Amino acid sequence: MNQQQNNQQQQNQVQIKASDEKLKGEYSNVMQILHTKEEFVLDFLNIFPPTGTLNGRIILSPGHFKRMIGAMQENLKKYEEQFGNIAPSESPANSSGKIGFEERE
Repeated sequence: MNQQQNNQQQQNQVQIKASDEKLKGEYSNVMQILHTKEEFVLDFLNIFPPTGTLNGRIILSPGHFKRMIGAMQENLKKYEEQFGNIAPSESPANSSGKIGFEERE
């Protein structure tokens, strides 16, 4: 690799800052997707009947959402090639069949 390629590669690197709290991650057993013409909204939930919590909301542009789906499909394929096929899990059941939000102050 020549000096110009090395400099260009260093310029393309992005340093990401993350707190210890964010690095711990959040468990989600349900994801709800909403969309408008301009964006997709992914709500990651933790449902333990009779209640649940919203652990995170990610808002994406349609183009980025499509790239993300491609990346997930590619990683799923690699995972299954290494560890075997994954059987889809059943949807969690709740009494009403619907998930609703409650605002808290």
